[in-house]
Amino acid sequence: MKLGHVGGSKQDGGQEPEGCGVTATTSGHPLRDDFQQFPAVTLQPPKIYLQQGGVETPQILTMALTLFDNDEYRPPVWKSYLYQLQQEAPHPRRITCTREVENRPKYYGREFFGMISREETDQLLSVAEGSYLIRESQRQPGTYTLALRFGNQTRNFRLYHDGKHFVGEKRFESIHDLVTDGLITLYIETKAAEYIAKMTINPIYEHIGYTTLSREPAHRKQMPAVKEEQGEKESSGEDAVAEKRLTSLVRRATLKENEQVPKYEKVHNFKVHTFRGPHWCEYCANFMWGLIAQGVKCADCGLNVHKQCSKMVPNDCKPDLKHVKKVYSCDLTTLVKAHNTKRPMVVDMCIREIESRGLNSEGLYRISGFTDLIEDAKMAFDRDGEKADISVNVYEDINIITGALKLYFRELPIPLITYDAYPKFLESAKALDPDAQLEALHEALKLLPPAHCETLRYLMAHLKRVTLHEKDNLMSAENLGIVFGPTLMRAPELDAMAALNDIRYQRLVVEMLIKNEDILF
Repeated sequence: MKLGHVGGSKQDGGQEPEGCGVTATTSGHPLRDDFQQFPAVTLQPPKIYLQQGGVETPQILTMALTLFDNDEYRPPVWKSYLYQLQQEAPHPRRITCTREVENRPKYYGREFFGMISREETDQLLSVAEGSYLIRESQRQPGTYTLALRFGNQTRNFRLYHDGKHFVGEKRFESIHDLVTDGLITLYIETKAAEYIAKMTINPIYEHIGYTTLSREPAHRKQMPAVKEEQGEKESSGEDAVAEKRLTSLVRRATLKENEQVPKYEKVHNFKVHTFRGPHWCEYCANFMWGLIAQGVKCADCGLNVHKQCSKMVPNDCKPDLKHVKKVYSCDLTTLVKAHNTKRPMVVDMCIREIESRGLNSEGLYRISGFTDLIEDAKMAFDRDGEKADISVNVYEDINIITGALKLYFRELPIPLITYDAYPKFLESAKALDPDAQLEALHEALKLLPPAHCETLRYLMAHLKRVTLHEKDNLMSAENLGIVFGPTLMRAPELDAMAALNDIRYQRLVVEMLIKNEDILF
């Protein structure tokens, strides 16, 4: 699936906006992955073409944007300057060695010249910009140098190979790809250094990102509540199909805010990404240059930005369920934002089930359930989410449900009581005065991310209700502290002895949270 803006050109009377670049598909010309051959075209975006399954279907812009208020949304104008520079960059030209070179590494070809001087290298490369060869270092035999002609001078780079070729962070399958990417980077960073330094100053993200598009459109607000309910159920309807076809940037504009759910702040989970074909940064609207690893992509919401732009993006990630594929081992804030809930559904569902039929069960939370069935419940949540069946008909033993809940907390990549807040919570347990303990706990709770704090509040209220049935279940706040201390808290350092010493304080923290739940939350 590709999304592109297509419109009139100068020849047919259309206006050509300054700094606008093609984003995907021109009518009759499919997007090419080889951007050395991709034509530099500047187009106006009055119409959208959606490409799916090899067929282009023209759609009026309003079709894709029916979920937006026209006054609030304006299609992004992609800036073509850096794309045009990439098109102008010198092409790699391999200088081949005509003689046989002894001890040539098997992963180098005819571009390897063995041990030659810098002067001889300069002479060989003087034929053209982009010429390159590989030589063995005279100063450090056994190490290799990539010599490259750029800017009418020879640039030398220490060359490495660990299965792939690299001179820096990027790793390449071939020397040719490495040189191609290097020439593009050198050319753009030489020609546009000042432009690149300033490209984050006026981002499009502020105008068409979450800040304006995540608001509920006016015409939706006027719809009856019953209609909204039906709309949620008819997820296979036209709106859902249209939304799936949009880019990640436009997808966020279609997201409807749930007023019942707190707006948790979520940091983007950016990872280095290689984009196939031309891509533009969804923060600054500039072209993402290079052959591989041109930028970063949020693994949770799909946002594509330059690496330098990622530092400027607000902490407003709205995870997409197609990227969040699990319930267990998923970051807590990511999960609740992806499912648009206050707390992880596994916490709510397990606690509801336990309170409906297990509060009087002796040894509740202390007695372990059958491991295989706990794993089965975990897989049910990962597979079915909120539709998972954990009723008495499937898991008769309530200890399976308590085990599944404890396992969820143990497998969180960042514990419910986070690493950042951990020292402050421990400090509260070490205080001697009860008032000082409560004050320290109150301050520690402020350090938790909102989703973590809400989940902890809900869990502590539940555990408080468990203690009200202590006569039957034999589970006091102290006993529950022993069970949940190491489950909700983990020492940030890897020192086993320090972690062992912390266990008694972890127990005290949970015990205090349960006993003072009504005061602290």
